[in-house]
Amino acid sequence: QLQLVESGGGLVQPGESLRLSCAASGSISRISAMGWHRQAPGKQRELVATFTNGGSTNYADSVKGRFTISRDNAKNTVYLQMNSLKPGDTAVYYCTAQDAMSGEYDYWGQGSQVTVSS
Repeated sequence: QLQLVESGGGLVQPGESLRLSCAASGSISRISAMGWHRQAPGKQRELVATFTNGGSTNYADSVKGRFTISRDNAKNTVYLQMNSLKPGDTAVYYCTAQDAMSGEYDYWGQGSQVTVSS
């Protein structure tokens, strides 16, 4: 079993920053990548950023240049630094982990609400 526990969501004004954290525990060896998905009301779930075990990162076009994903392997923790936040970034953000066998993001955190509003 793999558990993902998130922290760091909240309410900010446009242009401000937030950092999300996600600590993984349990069957860490099952992970080939970690990432963040988000889902806004009435919209499809979106893959925001990923960080593979090999150190590669990938971002959705909508967040490139504003969001940065990082990973501390010693702490089994992944972070999402979100700068220049916009109202369109408002969503529930989920920490996710890719299973090395299936290649799918099979593991999900509990979700953190991020609200960007003036």
